[in-house]
Amino acid sequence: MRDDASGRVFDWLDAVAEQRRCAGLTRRLRPRSAHSTVLDLAGNDYLGLARHPEVVEAAAAAARRWGAGATGSRLVTGTTELHARLEAELAEFCGFEAALVFSSGYAANLAALAALAGRDTLVVSDAGNHASLIDGCRLSRAEVAVVPHADPAAFRKALDERGPRRAVAVSDAVFSVDGDLAPLGGLAEACRAAGAALVVDDAHGLGVLGDGGRGAVAAAGLAGAPDVVATVTLSKALGSQGGAVLGPERVIAHLVNAARTFVFDTGLAPAAAGAALAALRLLRREPVLATQARAAARRLYQGLAAAGLPVSPPDAAVVAVRAASPQAAVRWAAECRTAGLAVGCFRPPSVPDGVSRLRLTARADLTDTDLARALSVVTGTAPTCASGDG
Repeated sequence: MRDDASGRVFDWLDAVAEQRRCAGLTRRLRPRSAHSTVLDLAGNDYLGLARHPEVVEAAAAAARRWGAGATGSRLVTGTTELHARLEAELAEFCGFEAALVFSSGYAANLAALAALAGRDTLVVSDAGNHASLIDGCRLSRAEVAVVPHADPAAFRKALDERGPRRAVAVSDAVFSVDGDLAPLGGLAEACRAAGAALVVDDAHGLGVLGDGGRGAVAAAGLAGAPDVVATVTLSKALGSQGGAVLGPERVIAHLVNAARTFVFDTGLAPAAAGAALAALRLLRREPVLATQARAAARRLYQGLAAAGLPVSPPDAAVVAVRAASPQAAVRWAAECRTAGLAVGCFRPPSVPDGVSRLRLTARADLTDTDLARALSVVTGTAPTCASGDG
């Protein structure tokens, strides 16, 4: 017979859920069908490769050859020849000595920071960094100095004040909320003046920025530098799943031995590795895809700005429009979906400045008709007041 007290253990969750509801911050899963007439500007498929026949067939072929799963951690049975080829080609494409593939971009970020920093380290982190970088800082057990967004001088000041400790600076390359580009050159100068390492999350830059989509780090001239480490995801421009850390060979060797999200996690499924490799080769063959994604983002921005909406100019493929409140953002996104357009809805705590937004993801495969439809829906459903504190 159950003790009555056991049924009340999680009663506190009801109060939390009510607070979340009143603040307009309740999140729900929305399963999507395989075939939909909704125009998707909510996902991160920047190059439109997630359903590309070559990419899909590569995933199927890898599953047929290697099986549905990796069967174990990378150090046991989870590394196939396919993983090794993906790592070699990814490193070569992005301009780094070596690469290491993880089961997700989140796991890659946790690994890079937790393995390269520790109690004897200062980590200087941009205030706008992604949650995975923030969690990596926490797991590293290092002292963390959070500095103002996109401010190399603030990075330099924090690094100069660290004393004799090792130091690591960390920043997104393209920030996922507003799509703005980090001042990577200035960050690198600050790090080199202080003898610090620089870790850059290039999840939203790979496939979109740089020569042929080689990423923001390559565009900044930092690829292959002995003091720079980059992380990427395989689930955005490459349309697959997984993540990777790129850097000097000795850094990658250290991660193989010290990164807990590598040592103790099951390896990336062969199908995902095969799809990512096919997408990478397709991007190499068709570098214009990166240009097309950026052009689509500019078209969206120009149309929204012309309509008088508070939209952020995109440095890559993310276009963000501010909303007056979390509730207004939710209603706006819902009205867009009803009109046949899926857009992202970013609310606290996903937005570091507390201002809610709709986020539109530009894709290389968007047609003129798609762009016109998206602009018509977003502007036609816009609240009377679209900006303010979220």
